[in-house]
Amino acid sequence: MEGANHTVTQFILVGFTTDPVVQLVLFVVFLGVYSVTLVGNTTLMLLICKDSRLHTPMYFFIGNLSFLDLWYSTVYTPKILVICISEDKSISFAGCVAQFFFSAGLTYSECFLLAAMAYDRYVAISKPLLYSQAMSIKLRVFLVAASYLGGFINTSIITKRTFALKFCDDNVIDDFFCDFLPLVKVACGRKDGYQTALFFLLGSNVIAPTVFILASYLFIIVVIARIRSTQGRLKAFSTCSSHLISVTLYYGSILYTYVRPPSSYSLGRDKITSTFYTVVFPMLNPMIYSLRNKDVKEAFYNLLK
Repeated sequence: MEGANHTVTQFILVGFTTDPVVQLVLFVVFLGVYSVTLVGNTTLMLLICKDSRLHTPMYFFIGNLSFLDLWYSTVYTPKILVICISEDKSISFAGCVAQFFFSAGLTYSECFLLAAMAYDRYVAISKPLLYSQAMSIKLRVFLVAASYLGGFINTSIITKRTFALKFCDDNVIDDFFCDFLPLVKVACGRKDGYQTALFFLLGSNVIAPTVFILASYLFIIVVIARIRSTQGRLKAFSTCSSHLISVTLYYGSILYTYVRPPSSYSLGRDKITSTFYTVVFPMLNPMIYSLRNKDVKEAFYNLLK
């Protein structure tokens, strides 16, 4: 691939700005966000493992989501920190391939995992008495494993197609990581077939889980509507609120970035959106699933004691 299809041996990541003062400010901000991400997700995983009250199907998925977010953030943030304080903003061709593979794989895996969590919420509300039996450990492990497997199989295809493009003399990527759109922009030669494959994979990995989540919540609304008491309906809906917030933020940023007409793409604006779902979102997830959760708060207080 390296010898036959391109003359580039490394790429230059422009990052967010060339102003040294702003770069220093961004370094401090991203370091703080990454630190909170590490502490928040690690703490949540520790609580779920240690407290028996959190050994339920819902927290099984939340723990796996925290692990995925921890890995997800680590793919991007260390390189962003280096770009902010170092004059060397290069990334090797192999490093770009690796970053692209893991970033896309984890993005798709999280899409599938959030879809699996939507099904979990439907089962919890529609079959509350049989919830633990219906969401058996075998089914949970299968859904998590299928999320990773589906995400990385599809990523293998798009990674191969992306780096089969020909890269000539232009090796400057106007972004802070190796992503689809900036790489396609610097590639030379024909790209028609690649764009078709990209839209197909985005459809199967992003649009399809989105439709599944919407269908799950449609069924959830039907079940909640059958509950007679207002308090019962509010209690049932509250069990879905954290997941609904998480899905809205994550899918909203991804759909805004990729599912648009090519003529409306703006790399400057898209950097901000990409920063949200790659760096900020992994920090927010532990807060979304714990701040309003009584069980997690009590488990945290017990851990401190």
